[in-house]
Amino acid sequence: MKFTVTWRPTAKNELAKIWMNAKNRNQVRLAADKIDSLLKWNPSTIGESRRESVRILLVPPLAVEYRVQDDDRIVNVVAVWTFKRRK
Repeated sequence: MKFTVTWRPTAKNELAKIWMNAKNRNQVRLAADKIDSLLKWNPSTIGESRRESVRILLVPPLAVEYRVQDDDRIVNVVAVWTFKRRK
């Protein structure tokens, strides 16, 4: 069953800053779109568990922290940041 994905205003604002400062804005946009898509389906089984209902998901160049509310079928992205893959 499908989940509704929401972003906290602070996470949305941080994503906008990341996009504005990105050398490759399309890469950031594609990663954000993929995050939304992945979180719509079985968000409790992707990413990595942190504590209770908190998980993180890495979709280069972005990483997000999110909370899953299974009963309400809602995923709330609470933070976003960039990272570089180790070579």
